[in-house]
Amino acid sequence: MSIKSIHHVCIQTESYKESLKFYTEILGFEIVQETPDFHTRDFNTWIKLGSFMIELQTAKKGDKLNKWNSLNEGIVHMCFLVDNVQEEYNRIKGLGYNNFKLKNGSEIYKVENGYLFKLKAPEGTEIEMRDEEKI
Repeated sequence: MSIKSIHHVCIQTESYKESLKFYTEILGFEIVQETPDFHTRDFNTWIKLGSFMIELQTAKKGDKLNKWNSLNEGIVHMCFLVDNVQEEYNRIKGLGYNNFKLKNGSEIYKVENGYLFKLKAPEGTEIEMRDEEKI
């Protein structure tokens, strides 16, 4: 097979500043390159966490993006592996971020092989944090 690894995921947003702040200040991505006025977009920005990158971009001028919906076909969420779900949850809450998804009335819940929680990025991307690899 010639595929080596995943290179990046592209996320479009109408809340660029809020999304960039979320990914850099809350999740710890670093800005690799921020390009204003990129092919009729206000911004096209590359951010990186380890070897994983996100291409964060605004809509093309004149386009209105549809809001994210869990019933959309395609990618439903992104998951990050953490050492300890409770500690990561506390860290994010401590930064003042509170857009967590509830399941059965709880923000953190047990799943096979560990715990997880989900939060929503400002543009609507669902982010899962899990403390045990699920195969």
